[in-house]
Amino acid sequence: MKQSWKPGTLVYPAPAVLVSCSDGRRDNLFTVAWTGTICTNPAMLSISVRPERFSYDIIRSSMQFTLNLTTAAMARATDLCGVRSGRDCDKWQLSGLHRYPGVAVSCPAVEESPLSIECRVKSILPLGSHDMFIAEVVNVLADERYLDPESGRFELRQAGLMSYSHGAYYMQGEQIGTFGFSVKKKK
Repeated sequence: MKQSWKPGTLVYPAPAVLVSCSDGRRDNLFTVAWTGTICTNPAMLSISVRPERFSYDIIRSSMQFTLNLTTAAMARATDLCGVRSGRDCDKWQLSGLHRYPGVAVSCPAVEESPLSIECRVKSILPLGSHDMFIAEVVNVLADERYLDPESGRFELRQAGLMSYSHGAYYMQGEQIGTFGFSVKKKK
């Protein structure tokens, strides 16, 4: 038996990411859990941001941002960047995270992130409490620590990625299958 609840945003777990941004005068980073892939070709993703957030105007004026995946080792900094405002403090300094120069955008990436995804905003969709920034991926910065020296494959599973679920943070768990394993022919 299932209970019927009022409508709510209960799609969990969600990635807990740090979004870094700059408008040339100021830069900031903030935590976002409402993000996702929206297209493969061209590579596109979205983030949803409340208009009253400090970084909202920075992204809206620059039309770019970097989405930085987070790890369990970054949990404290990720949480801090979600509960403090860049209006009141320098979150880079307060969190202990470090700027890494952008390559295809003029905003910094987070040096500690295993994967930083540089994006240019294509459109902004007002939705209600949040506006969705629909962005094209223009570059990806991959931490070489996660490159397998033999295969050259990027081993993101070794990073200890973090997710957010209904008020709590979790480290990514063990692998239980691979894409297509349910229909793969047995040898």
